[in-house]
Amino acid sequence: MEPISVKKGQELDLSIESLAYGGNGIAKVDNFVIFVKGAIPGQRVKARIYKKRKGYAEARTLQILSESPKAVEAPCDHFGVCGGCKIQNLSYDEQLKEKAHQVEDAFRRLGGFKDFKLDNMVGADPVFNYRNKMEFTFSPHRWVLESEPKDVDKSFALGLHIPGRYDKILNIHECHIQPEIGNRILSLARDVCLKHEELKPYDPKTHIGFLRCLMLRYGVNTDQIMVNIVTAYDDLNKLSPLTDTLLDQVPEITSMVNNVNTRKADVAFGEYETLVYGHPFIEEQLGNLTFEVSSNSFFQTNTIQGERLYDETAKAAGLTGEDIVFDLYCGTGTIGLYLSRQAKEVYGFEVIRSAIEDAEQNAERNKIANAQFYKANLDTYFKTGQLPRRIPKPDVVIIDPPRAGMHPDMTNYLHKFKAKKIVYVSCNPTTQARDAKVLGENGYGIKSAVMVDMFPHTPHIESIVLFSKV
Repeated sequence: MEPISVKKGQELDLSIESLAYGGNGIAKVDNFVIFVKGAIPGQRVKARIYKKRKGYAEARTLQILSESPKAVEAPCDHFGVCGGCKIQNLSYDEQLKEKAHQVEDAFRRLGGFKDFKLDNMVGADPVFNYRNKMEFTFSPHRWVLESEPKDVDKSFALGLHIPGRYDKILNIHECHIQPEIGNRILSLARDVCLKHEELKPYDPKTHIGFLRCLMLRYGVNTDQIMVNIVTAYDDLNKLSPLTDTLLDQVPEITSMVNNVNTRKADVAFGEYETLVYGHPFIEEQLGNLTFEVSSNSFFQTNTIQGERLYDETAKAAGLTGEDIVFDLYCGTGTIGLYLSRQAKEVYGFEVIRSAIEDAEQNAERNKIANAQFYKANLDTYFKTGQLPRRIPKPDVVIIDPPRAGMHPDMTNYLHKFKAKKIVYVSCNPTTQARDAKVLGENGYGIKSAVMVDMFPHTPHIESIVLFSKV
């Protein structure tokens, strides 16, 4: 029953019991749940309620009254302001336990699988400097820290968005989840821009300015580095102080491109791209495969954990060499190609044409002849009979949908394949549990489940669940 005492604007002393999916602490008052921003399990905090709904409330931490025994010192100077690594102050072992609990809770509570339990947790190593892609924003609206004087210059920033603000950018000097060389590139780029007045940041309010984003991509297993500078219009001469300095002082850079985005939308995906230096892609290796990664192509953001994720997917699939595999939401084909040498045939399906083209190129580059890829809107593709008749029925179906999960029509169609196994890879355990419930209603039971921590210190989770016919 909802306690009368919990009201919007009220300040409460709360004991944090666990972490919710998304990274907020969970506290309870008379069994009424309060989600507390900026809190970790084991802490006692003073918090202010800023939102109240029928079944829960949301609060913001004002003060830590007693520290958690599971707390560690966050190494990042930006922690608590930058919204990226919300749980960097929680010991890594405890992060894994909390994430595992979130997956199990989702399947028990939302999926109705009362006895659900993970079979394994695959932790990350390393837990810092692991991201192979970072996107930083140029802005004339720098977020001013509370410790800074009020009259400080705030007309230039190169960093990350303040949570909940599209217009304010936190100046990032060192990001601990990207490779060290990325921080050198970031600092150098900032220094050059501050010395050259013509290198003005783009203003999303007035739509005036030149520089929009600095995107860095790293080939973790190949030591290749791409710098992608996104600008609001095409002017390589104006850009040359930045490009020339980076190429001169960071010889490790192997590729540099300029994406031009003239639209108002604040995205790093340009309408067209100019090659400034090297190749229009870097190479990365997963297992014994080599992939070309361009500025705008999708690739797992943690290379090392990506390989572990695919190894766990292969283990769940248990292919014999004679299996027909359907790879749904295949993207650039990484999972299907990774499994192709253990399969008879792989058929990938994806709605984005450029991703299909990348998948075909990746297959050709790795001399994989038993994988084919089809452009398909999976909301309707199979239901409306668009699958070519020459394609055989699958023995194993791999699913790796977006965060929102599968469209209900796709979820309800899956059992009609009559596949022996369905391996569901997900970055959102809540939508995965929802879809799993439908699979259970259509004759598939859970045989195994594994969590792979792709992004330490953040709330993000990947889980792999194997279903087979009951």
